[in-house]
Amino acid sequence: MVDDGFFDTVIQNGTIVDGSGEGRFQSDIGIKNNRIQAMGDLSMAKSGRKINAANRIVAPGFIDVHTHDDRVLLAKPTMDMKISQGVTSVIVGNCGISLAPLVADNPPPPLDLIAEPGACRYSTFEQFLKEVEGAPAAVNAAFLVGHSTLRVGTMDSLDRAASLTEIKKMRSLLEEGLTAGAIGFSTGLFYKPAIMAPTEEVIEIASALKAHKARYVTHMRNESDHVIQSLDETFRIGSEARSPVIVSHHKVQGKNNFGRSVETLKHIEDHLHGHHHGIAFDVYPYVASSTVLKEDSIRLSESVLITWSKSRPDLAGRELSDIADELGCDIFSAAAQLQPAGAVYFAMAEEDVQRILSHPNAMIGSDGLPHDEHPHPRLWGTFPRVLGHYCRDLKLFSLEEAIRRMTGYSAETFGLIDRGVLKAGAFADITIFDEDTVLDRATFDKPMTPAAGIDTVMVNGSVVWEQGCATGSRPGHVLRHGGNRPN
Repeated sequence: MVDDGFFDTVIQNGTIVDGSGEGRFQSDIGIKNNRIQAMGDLSMAKSGRKINAANRIVAPGFIDVHTHDDRVLLAKPTMDMKISQGVTSVIVGNCGISLAPLVADNPPPPLDLIAEPGACRYSTFEQFLKEVEGAPAAVNAAFLVGHSTLRVGTMDSLDRAASLTEIKKMRSLLEEGLTAGAIGFSTGLFYKPAIMAPTEEVIEIASALKAHKARYVTHMRNESDHVIQSLDETFRIGSEARSPVIVSHHKVQGKNNFGRSVETLKHIEDHLHGHHHGIAFDVYPYVASSTVLKEDSIRLSESVLITWSKSRPDLAGRELSDIADELGCDIFSAAAQLQPAGAVYFAMAEEDVQRILSHPNAMIGSDGLPHDEHPHPRLWGTFPRVLGHYCRDLKLFSLEEAIRRMTGYSAETFGLIDRGVLKAGAFADITIFDEDTVLDRATFDKPMTPAAGIDTVMVNGSVVWEQGCATGSRPGHVLRHGGNRPN
């Protein structure tokens, strides 16, 4: 029995899955200030609050490693779409898209996935981080600097390679962001603002990462027919920049690529042994992707669901083929009339999703788009879907392994200190859930439905979700590179 005086909160009688991948065990958890102070038998300890977790799993709060939550941290700081599924920390600034450093009234696509007019108002990354710290959200957040954002802020024309002067300026802006506390650099080479950037441009900018021990995170140039070439480009950038590499939302798209995850995963494994700086990837548990409305993505897809349209907002939530029939044209002409717009693309095979999810190097990331009018259900359902559908029902992996790849492994990969584990001294980011009932309830028809089975969620020792509702507490920290916010 452990008796360490008075705790703010004691979680009693829970079954601990600690984020390490090791087996579960019974323990109480004593929390004081924002950290776990003790674990063991705390039945005699005094506390301001006791939470009975009998017949429940007590796990580290989940880390959503791939998000576009940059603006929503300020716009909807209770972050219901994340805390309702047990997420306590998010990585923002993915796919080359970050709110800072950029001052622009109307940023071009795909920056409009996260930015509305006036949202890009930060000439430095430090300004953005200070605003988030001054108006904290319910979750912790770590930040990437986006390559497309740097291009938009630096170049007078985006349909070409950057000049040496422009590359130097972009690298300087990245260095400012890294010094301010960004944990890495992201690219979206699939998208128009960056698609004209040659590999050498990215390497020159990414060379700033090594001094900060930061990471290179990429939405690769191609995830369909040329996926192997894109993996090779990614590995080359990481190797020459001497930085760890994280492949975003790894997938293979298009019918003629179904089954190629066997090839891509072997390719990643073969390079793991020779890449001295580390390779990892994230995945979401769905056969459909979601991003801006693009002709090449339409061509790969069996069906397309419109998530938003600036010119025809009334058509959000409808199939593109139905819209085309209504407009009396083909789907590509219909898409042109909807622009700018976003969509969900059904272009993957379930066998590939399961194979990638099952790989021990796969982290879990939602890639949710919180500003979509009719979002992909992954925004609200990713983590419970992994726990309920893929872990419990399909038995792709053990619960301990699922949680490791949502917590401890993710924290280690992104350098989040004292996060992702349950142990004395760690921050008290905790999710309590029912192993037998946890499940996503968000669907493509009703995508903003909260999950089942998530009982209580704590961030830095404060309860942010309980009894099916957000508490309104906003204890989140900005997780700056090199350490977390002090007690």
